Amino acid sequence: MLILAATPIGNLSDATARLVETLEQVAVVAAEDTRTTQRLLAGLGVKNRPRLIALHDHNEKDKAAELAALAAEQDLLLVSDAGMPTVSDPGYALVSAAVAAGVRVTALPGPSAVITALAVSGLPTDRFAFEGFPARKPGERTAAFRALANESRTLVFFEGPSRVGQTLADLAAAFGPERRAAVCRELTKLFEEVVRGPLSELAAWAEGGVRGEVVLVVEGAPPRIIAFPDAVTQVLELKRSGLRLKDAAAEVSAHTGHSSRELYQAALAVQG
Repeated sequence: MLILAATPIGNLSDATARLVETLEQVAVVAAEDTRTTQRLLAGLGVKNRPRLIALHDHNEKDKAAELAALAAEQDLLLVSDAGMPTVSDPGYALVSAAVAAGVRVTALPGPSAVITALAVSGLPTDRFAFEGFPARKPGERTAAFRALANESRTLVFFEGPSRVGQTLADLAAAFGPERRAAVCRELTKLFEEVVRGPLSELAAWAEGGVRGEVVLVVEGAPPRIIAFPDAVTQVLELKRSGLRLKDAAAEVSAHTGHSSRELYQAALAVQG
């Protein structure tokens, strides 16, 4: 089978017992960077010396079918440099190939920069969306942020330290300067830091440069209040598009502020 394994995002002590046990037993490991994985094996005191196969952004498409076939014959462990493979890291093409080939895919859960940052941000955690790394080209990044401006869920981004200031400024321009956010830096490491505040203040704070691995957590847009009859119409339109009435009412409630129960009952009455 194919085993996806989460590795520490900073503190080696966050490695799970299952990860260490599997590393001691498995014969083959597909790794984003084999040198990083060798250091992980040494740091965890793993005596096993599995065969290491490099699997990264530049070769994954070419190697996916080959490694899926290998996983059909023996256990194959997949690790990235930090966190869970496939989450802004290599692995998606391999998982897709394994699923298509009927190979069992399982995971060893563990550290996640996304969930850790969300938990410590002080922002709502009940509904969130992970957006990965923003586009590097200014025009594409601005267009993407504008498209997310009315998203009511908390948003989580990865960003390189040299681009944090500009990205925060672009977010402030698209979302408004007062939208709350948190810059989570060097999570689980010695110099961990979480800076919270309005996007405009965080952009000014980061203008001089930020060091280390960074996760940005941004508050979702406030509900847009529209007239109740218009909200009911939206519910019915979503129902006609294929959503269950209950789900349609919940979705419209999230971005209008009207009660999901009242929307559901009103739409049901209109339907007869």
